[in-house]
Amino acid sequence: MNKDQFKGRWQEFKGELKRQWGKFTDNDLMEVEGDYDKFTGIMQKRYGDQKEEVKRWADDWFDRDDASRRTHP
Repeated sequence: MNKDQFKGRWQEFKGELKRQWGKFTDNDLMEVEGDYDKFTGIMQKRYGDQKEEVKRWADDWFDRDDASRRTHP
């Protein structure tokens, strides 16, 4: 996933993010608003030691979404 993909799919991603990782607040999501660097900063603040797990989950989400878009245009 790159920063452009993150920004472009933010609306779809943020709902799933909040369901999966409940420490993200609505204010966090409004602050991020598609900015990957802000996302990683808030992820560090909310999850600390688990930040790599959250990052892997996010990367997997985007990989699955990309694969789905390729097979179902």
